[in-house]
Amino acid sequence: MSSSANSKNRGPQFDPSAVPIVARDSHLPTLADHLLTEAGLRARFLEDKAWTCEVTDENRAALASQGAAAAGRGQVPTPAAVLIPVVAHTDHLSILLTQRTQHLHDHPGQISFPGGRSDPEDQTPEGTALREAHEEIGLPPEQVEVLGCLPHYLTITGYQVTPVVSLVTPGHTYRADEFEVADIFEVPLSFLMNPHHHEHRLWESPQGYRRFYAMPYENKFIWGATAGMLRNLYHFLRA
Repeated sequence: MSSSANSKNRGPQFDPSAVPIVARDSHLPTLADHLLTEAGLRARFLEDKAWTCEVTDENRAALASQGAAAAGRGQVPTPAAVLIPVVAHTDHLSILLTQRTQHLHDHPGQISFPGGRSDPEDQTPEGTALREAHEEIGLPPEQVEVLGCLPHYLTITGYQVTPVVSLVTPGHTYRADEFEVADIFEVPLSFLMNPHHHEHRLWESPQGYRRFYAMPYENKFIWGATAGMLRNLYHFLRA
């Protein structure tokens, strides 16, 4: 997400990769192979199936803050959108992700989707996501096929994020915004949509416990809001 630099980053006050794993979801079903194809994704977004978002500890904390804001005791969440870019390679699909630079105010150094806060001229969340992806990684909107949106995801840093799922034509040379983006990489969709790779981690702090999802892949530690939105994509596809 776009953000300005600040002397005090709103990043985690702990190393999430060192937090103990308390569970893995080996009991949940893997997705049918056809759902992990271009045709399968397109068809799923045309279906009207009931499904339930998962409420994470981050969502609960954000909802509590939102309730305080409604009562005049806090800040109203900032509208934002991210693009979940599914790159359609010939033999597989993958999800394009970025690693944020360390000096950013919000979520420094974390793995994220291209995206950011909505600007006044953005008419829709899709417009925000496409604009931000073009600004952050040089992804041309004409190479993006928007499939649909997942429900809002609330973050503890005060954003109400709309995840915009899309198919992306492969073969583009990305151009990172050096201020915001430290790395651009892809992870196979089949890996991220396999619940056996969804780790539950439990952090103990003086303020209490916080449970979060993590999906480590090679040398990349995917966790927090990004993992939470991927988890909801899994629930949406398996409905």
